[in-house]
Amino acid sequence: MEKEHKSVKEMWTKYLKVNGEDIESTKKTYSSWYFGDKSIADDLAQLVKKGIKRGTTSLYYFYELENEELPKVGDLNIITDYEGIAKCIIENIKITVLPFNEVTEELSVIEGEGDKSLDYWRKAHIKFFTRELREVQKEFSEDMPVVFEEFRVVYK
Repeated sequence: MEKEHKSVKEMWTKYLKVNGEDIESTKKTYSSWYFGDKSIADDLAQLVKKGIKRGTTSLYYFYELENEELPKVGDLNIITDYEGIAKCIIENIKITVLPFNEVTEELSVIEGEGDKSLDYWRKAHIKFFTRELREVQKEFSEDMPVVFEEFRVVYK
């Protein structure tokens, strides 16, 4: 496991203080992560920070493979750049599981990438998911379920 950059804990401490809490007594928890991979992580973090990117999509398959819980409404995440430096804190406001081929134009706009069209969204995600699945010797299929997380920035 990689060591968390000190900026993550610093941002979390400041967020708690602004909300009248402290790190020792809070019941709130967070995860910290970056979007995608090295080629897109920094740009996507900036889109989130600017309020343009308000959602993200991941393959349900990986939650099953890693026996990981699905995200929940209210989850707090510290978004970092690829180097792990904290950029902002988001809170999940809606979670939707649906087949890849049922993602709508509305969701592609919420995701906020490229020209925000469904066509761009589909091409970018097929490319990314195909690359991700190749690492586990699995092929992408458009009927695979995806997890769509809608979120809002709560601290930057």
